[in-house]
Amino acid sequence: MKDFPELQFIDAGGVRLATYSAGEGPPVILVHGWPEIAYSWKNQLPALSDAGYRAIAPDLKGFGYSDAPADKSLYDIRHMTDDLARLLDALAIEKAIFCGHDWGGAIVWPMAQLHADRVAGVIGVSTPHRAPPPVPPLSIIEKRFGPKHYFIQFQEDGVPEALFQSDVERFFRLLFRRPAEAGDVARLGVRIFDLPGRFKNGPAPDAAGQILDAGDLAVYVDAYRRAGFTGGINLYRNVDRNWEIMRSVDPVIRHPALMISAQKDYFLPPESADGIERIVPNVERALINDCGHWVMWEQPAALNRLMIDWLNRNFKSHSPKI
Repeated sequence: MKDFPELQFIDAGGVRLATYSAGEGPPVILVHGWPEIAYSWKNQLPALSDAGYRAIAPDLKGFGYSDAPADKSLYDIRHMTDDLARLLDALAIEKAIFCGHDWGGAIVWPMAQLHADRVAGVIGVSTPHRAPPPVPPLSIIEKRFGPKHYFIQFQEDGVPEALFQSDVERFFRLLFRRPAEAGDVARLGVRIFDLPGRFKNGPAPDAAGQILDAGDLAVYVDAYRRAGFTGGINLYRNVDRNWEIMRSVDPVIRHPALMISAQKDYFLPPESADGIERIVPNVERALINDCGHWVMWEQPAALNRLMIDWLNRNFKSHSPKI
């Protein structure tokens, strides 16, 4: 992968994680979402390194070059956060700042609850921290959006991954696009969440809307042709299991935190973070305008500025040390 750190395999307590790192200083663990990989942080690793931080981006279990065990129970929130704690152990890091986007955000916030002593601070990109709802989340999603919501369709073993694997390049051209206009989102309604249906029946993705150049797109396509989609989709198969695990855990996170939202993120809109201050009292909020869900690719400079400014104010030498 051009302009990307060298791959290093780390044994994180029995699961081998493909890891990429740059720089020295306070450690920042960059946790990607779905259907991303560590390469998603291509534009953040050098910026954090240049700013005096040790930036570390793993392929999560099930993604990229990391191990992908078949047992879907190994992808619940306790196992995923344990992987990150063991990654710190293997790298001889006592605690780190954890930054997560999309599913990565849904992992780093619980990391601060389940492994509080290993976390110095949290950055959520797109994904806010929320207290568990009163009933299992999948029942809420299906009632609100219907059975075609991709969270619901992803519960069927083997089916969505086989569909997407049938044309990996089309899949990534469909997903990694500039955000739709508000009128188009309103016109689509709940159909916007039917990813399998849009993949099967939607028009061919036009080149004008792509946010990745050919080289970056090829990295994703090659990674998923090799590793497949099952590992990542197994995260979705643990949504209700994660609710069972976390509903008895104190939802309040007292670490320093930064919540970065994107104005045109229709999957995780800025208002989804409203009220976060009640359970993350030390949070700062920031908004990136004219930006959709794929923040690291759409607005890398704006994201880097926000992250580095917050990191410098909280974790440089004049601030509490990690």
